[in-house]
Amino acid sequence: MKKITITLIGITLLSAASYADHHETVDIPLLKSEAMSIIKKFGGTLKPQLKSALKSGGAVNAVSVCAVVAPKIAKQINNENKDWSVRRISLKNRNPNMVLDAWESAKLKEFDQRVANGEKANKMFAAEVVDGKFRFLKAQGTAKVCLACHGKNISAEVKKKIQMHYPHDKATGYSLGQVRGAFSLSKTLK
Repeated sequence: MKKITITLIGITLLSAASYADHHETVDIPLLKSEAMSIIKKFGGTLKPQLKSALKSGGAVNAVSVCAVVAPKIAKQINNENKDWSVRRISLKNRNPNMVLDAWESAKLKEFDQRVANGEKANKMFAAEVVDGKFRFLKAQGTAKVCLACHGKNISAEVKKKIQMHYPHDKATGYSLGQVRGAFSLSKTLK
């Protein structure tokens, strides 16, 4: 675990140093702080709506919140943070329009390996300067409440609702604690 953390820090610092050789100094801690603040706002806006939907109509209602409300929240967050691109991603996507780039795919696979080695998904992130952009990925772990829509034993009623919104859904079969996806943020550096 320490080896991975040290490697991640080393890669981040090397990437920042390489970028800084040709550009202004990159304040990685500040960028990480901005990214985490944006993620907290996204999650802080979405979670209460999901909880309310679950309370009033179970997982069937929660599917509609994810399908209809979450994209609106993402759009609002992107509009409020014009310098940043913010999206939710997964190796097993529910939305077929959410295509991963090579960096996102590699980092999510790395997160999966780290979970397999005993790390907790909800503590994982990656931060790096790539091709003139600050990239930040924050893992979303599979919590107990997620299993109703993303687990291995989904009710027929919930499956029907998922298929209605996502006919090509791949975002099922998860177990408690696995990396279900991530918040992916990027900011072009000047």
